[in-house]
Amino acid sequence: MSRKIITPGDIRDHVLRLGDKYPPIPLESVDRTVKDPRAVRQTFGPVIDYLARVELEVDRNVLELLTLLPDVSETDRLFYADVWQPQEIQHGLILDRLQQDIDLAPADPNTDDVSAKIRILGSLAHLKPVQEVARLLYYLTGAATEKSAVVAYNALVDGLDRMGEDAISKTVVQPIRRQEPGHFAFYRLSATEMIQQNVLAPWQLRLARVLRRKSFAPVGAHTAAQKAQFGGLLTTLGLADKLEDLGSQMGLVERELLWARDQGMRVPDYILAALRDAVDQFRAQGTTAPA
Repeated sequence: MSRKIITPGDIRDHVLRLGDKYPPIPLESVDRTVKDPRAVRQTFGPVIDYLARVELEVDRNVLELLTLLPDVSETDRLFYADVWQPQEIQHGLILDRLQQDIDLAPADPNTDDVSAKIRILGSLAHLKPVQEVARLLYYLTGAATEKSAVVAYNALVDGLDRMGEDAISKTVVQPIRRQEPGHFAFYRLSATEMIQQNVLAPWQLRLARVLRRKSFAPVGAHTAAQKAQFGGLLTTLGLADKLEDLGSQMGLVERELLWARDQGMRVPDYILAALRDAVDQFRAQGTTAPA
């Protein structure tokens, strides 16, 4: 865990810097020139579709956040309403336009269906102790999501560069990738500040561990079909054989904050199990990643 004491002012300053440094990417700044649309579609079409859908589901993510955190702090509101949501929705729109350029159907995001699990937890969120647990889980989920996005976009950039698709690599994927680490830093700072300030009692931390273990799912992978699609993304991007490394990065914050007592833990077991399950479901379809 970081030894520096994080303050609410530090987090707010970080959010303000993010907003100033990384405004939403203008569509007109993107060069969507694709040298070989067929090759890009065959190799990375499902990856681009998955990423576009997840980015466009930001509005549902906001609904879930408001369900879980009815008394959201001003800094959290500033982050999700003024920085994160405008950036993420633009990522989705740009990726969706790209996939249509390579003759794929538009993304089909779920923008308004809050899950039953979220609604159940939200029904108790008016109780301050429950809302404190939910807030920590929100930060941990955000950190894992943003870290997995960085890894995926890194691999996609490498793949597009190898294909010589310079325009979409440099003006689509790389600008999106540059905005994700700042989101991860917000979640990490926020979760760390909660733990450092002893916001949660020991029983709340135990509850957070139980709920995190039972509720973890990779971003955008909640149904069996979506899990298989996520497994396909991992396979196509060359990550299926590096699941421990990926899981270690995704679980970095919760390993530090929830499981620090478990010395030697590299990857929370539920994260690694979820990644393996996604790859197994993809392989069970009898589908191979494009060459």
